[in-house]
Amino acid sequence: MTTFRPPSLAALLAAAALCVGVAGCATAPPAGTPGCPTSTDDVPVQALYGGWDALFTQPSGAIEAASVNFRPHPEYPGSVRGEIMRRAAGAQLAGDIDDDGVFTLDESQDGRTISAVWSGRMTRGSCGREFKGTWRNAADDATLSFVLTKKAKAP
Repeated sequence: MTTFRPPSLAALLAAAALCVGVAGCATAPPAGTPGCPTSTDDVPVQALYGGWDALFTQPSGAIEAASVNFRPHPEYPGSVRGEIMRRAAGAQLAGDIDDDGVFTLDESQDGRTISAVWSGRMTRGSCGREFKGTWRNAADDATLSFVLTKKAKAP
């Protein structure tokens, strides 16, 4: 008969250290498991709600960070509304995942006119917790790459 032995403290600490180095490992199921979307089409709108980190790659190669928050859109079921905060300036966001599986957001600095458009797809294997795409400035058509990553929930 085999006797159950709990893992040693050293083994638990090693596993915790490994987890800290992997973004979201405690909050996202491994790719291919039930509940882990494999395409943007499978991402429920509720998975978009909450806090996200946005990284934009500037033409110089510099990275600009921003914070994004999404909630249900009050007028359009299946869509999100939110805000982005970058360099102490904010803007409003609204969007959804369209029929082609593209996550599209309209950004507005004044709440009336579109100042930028985001278009991206879920990163393969991210279980709906990361999207990559292109941000386009409506004024001059300048584009930046973006990566949008879901923030881990606080314990």
